[in-house]
Amino acid sequence: NINMTDVGISSIAGYLPRLRLSKKTVAQANSWIAPNLMGKGKGTRAMANWDEDSVTMAVEAVRRILGGDDDRSQVDTLFFASTTMPFADRLNSGIMRAALTLEEETQCIDISSTLKSGTSALIQALDKVKSGNSNYSIVSAADKRKSRSASPQELDFGDGSVAIAVDTKNLIAKYINSSSLSIDFVDHFRGPSEEFDYNWEERWVRDEGYLKIVPKAIKDLFTKTNISGSDIDHFVLPSVFPRVDQMIAKKCEINPENVVSNLAQSVGDTGSAHSLLMFASVLEKAKAGEKILICGFGGGSDVLLFETTDNIKNFKPQQTIENLLETGVEENNYMKFLTFNDTVKWEKGMRGEQDRKTALTTLYRHNDAIMGLVGGKCSKTGTIQYPASPISVSPNSPELNTQEPYKFAEKKAKILSWSADYLSFSVNPPNHYGVVDFEEGGRIMVDFTDIEKGDIDSGMQVKMVFRVKIVDEQRGFTRYFWKAIPV
Repeated sequence: NINMTDVGISSIAGYLPRLRLSKKTVAQANSWIAPNLMGKGKGTRAMANWDEDSVTMAVEAVRRILGGDDDRSQVDTLFFASTTMPFADRLNSGIMRAALTLEEETQCIDISSTLKSGTSALIQALDKVKSGNSNYSIVSAADKRKSRSASPQELDFGDGSVAIAVDTKNLIAKYINSSSLSIDFVDHFRGPSEEFDYNWEERWVRDEGYLKIVPKAIKDLFTKTNISGSDIDHFVLPSVFPRVDQMIAKKCEINPENVVSNLAQSVGDTGSAHSLLMFASVLEKAKAGEKILICGFGGGSDVLLFETTDNIKNFKPQQTIENLLETGVEENNYMKFLTFNDTVKWEKGMRGEQDRKTALTTLYRHNDAIMGLVGGKCSKTGTIQYPASPISVSPNSPELNTQEPYKFAEKKAKILSWSADYLSFSVNPPNHYGVVDFEEGGRIMVDFTDIEKGDIDSGMQVKMVFRVKIVDEQRGFTRYFWKAIPV
């Protein structure tokens, strides 16, 4: 009686920042004031660079789905789910659209205010494609949550993102059905002017929240689809509370061995992205015909049921979650973490005092160049340049008004020259910048990021990433641009 549809997921990709903060380092630094945290001091948590936020991480995840294609006109809807959007009143998914060079006709939708926003966005996208109002939707979810020093959340949270392509073709997982409950159960909250969540008592949240609300949503879905817990091959439930996933599995007659690892010891909880990030880790190893149950919790619960198809055998993501875990770099500098998250006052010096006001008129007029890294290619000589201009820089042939848009972001590049500068202001000194040469032509001066002193050299291959350029603290405006990282 399962109502199988031809709507589902054709691709999924996760992104984790390069750094992994050692939890032991954090617990030891705070042991004098919070000795109870030593029990949580095992493993690592994903730690975003200072120039990463939920938008930049979501952009990186989506890029891994879209690949290097210049033509991205197949995307007609973009959902962005996050509880840590950089702007309260600016279309955050619109920033992503510009960075990803999607068509202006792409409908962009922000979904926020709850940790189940990732699963809610996925349900919205599936319904939109199923109804025929979208041919190809992308769901992205990301969070970079702040936490007070010496709080359990500092060790429980992690930074990361995920992106999912919702389609009717080449499906690796078919959507069967979903169930949602909206219940005003307050386990934590954050007011509009607050930096940190206020968290309620753990036992209450576990016993009255997770253990009552999630099973109710699951049983509702089982009734709809006429299946039972024994049919579930993989059970996805993110929770920072130990064994809650096992308890709920037992309540719903799901085999406890089929509970998916919540990545707590390697990544931490990535908030609105975490259910879907765990889903990505399952699909990388799943076999055809397996049923996957995904749960989201917060303001109620979302539960979604998928079944893998034969196409899962050919699913080879650009970078697996397993590979992301293996390639992380452990960070043992707790002060670096506090500084990157702007949770400690530090001396920035006079060079850090400049007015960082962004000319919004210039940003609008040159949006493709700044946000999408779009330059120009001369239609007569083939010369590629950044930025585009009315006059081609082709030697001995300065053609006029012959340039067509040329996208640099996905092109291969090498470092031509570089500097490591301790004089100019940087959140992570020294300030690395230089000139990169693109394989097909074109040359840009950019910042380098995700590196330490001595990590780069001329001739090294790099790729472009969308990052925070400057934060205007006076006006609360985040300015973005592209930077280079070693391949």
